[in-house]
Amino acid sequence: MLKKEEVREITAKIKRSKIGIIGDFCVDIYWHANMTLSELSRETPHYPLPVTQEKTSMGAGGNVAANLAALNPEKIYAVSLIGDDWRGMLLKELLVKGGISDEYIIKTEGRFTNAYCKPMRHGISATVYEDPRLDFENRCPISEETENKVIENLRELAKKVNVLCVADQFRYGIVTDKVREEIISLAKNGLTVICDSRYNIGKYTDCILKPNEVEAWRAVYADDGFIKASEEEFTQAAKALAVKNNARVFCTLGAKGSFVTDGKDGISIGAKTLTGELDICGAGDTSLSAFSLAITTGAPLEKAAAFAGLASAVTVKKIGMTGTASAEEIDAIAD
Repeated sequence: MLKKEEVREITAKIKRSKIGIIGDFCVDIYWHANMTLSELSRETPHYPLPVTQEKTSMGAGGNVAANLAALNPEKIYAVSLIGDDWRGMLLKELLVKGGISDEYIIKTEGRFTNAYCKPMRHGISATVYEDPRLDFENRCPISEETENKVIENLRELAKKVNVLCVADQFRYGIVTDKVREEIISLAKNGLTVICDSRYNIGKYTDCILKPNEVEAWRAVYADDGFIKASEEEFTQAAKALAVKNNARVFCTLGAKGSFVTDGKDGISIGAKTLTGELDICGAGDTSLSAFSLAITTGAPLEKAAAFAGLASAVTVKKIGMTGTASAEEIDAIAD
């Protein structure tokens, strides 16, 4: 683990960092309904959900951006897509409020702004019940015109940043094959690119890759053998991925920490010991953002991974929310 003085050195240098992020942003919307106020509808045989509170935040790649902002770099540029709808206006407002440049946000026709809407029911007891989530996720590829605009914006952004962070989450999101080729080209031409992808991590070459153990396994072996795999087998998969993709790999291993490798050598980084209730939702986003910003400071992979582990240890203690980790919060749990 990093010592406190090393953490402080990294967080101080982050304040001079300029970072870009391309990804699938969405809006997380929580509707809190007080069911004690519900009355049977006169028109239908239903009890409506009386919403008494609405909370919004950035989700998916937007949560990565929010975590970047929490560490207070000099500048954050975002490349993402929104629709011409109220959720798009809300997402832009959240970006600006978070200190994230919306200069390269693209408004698209014929697509809506991605969103996860979560109705939360409150009653007499302290129990909170979450109804099935309403997902607004585009299911068609972006147009060629939009694709070309994304690439144009990427090229402009690349001139302004130290590191490009990729949050490739949706099957029909911003990162098409052509956009991915551009990302790889930027990496080959000297830009430090750090990629996280739910489905396509194995398609990125010449970058720093940030899979979890399952994503690394599937990228190498394309099967479900991970179900019975040991920690050693996962680290071997990470090494194989690094060799296969001419990449360096930062592989997260959940409660066991992480593993960094260039394909030849590898270093295991232990996790912070935590007790009590944990909520891992969004921990990967925190890890990606903290790791990427640590890399902007010139920290080697193993120190960046350790810093990311501390940041994730902060957010998993924030129950019922996809939280962020500030420099002060990370400093507080460092040894």
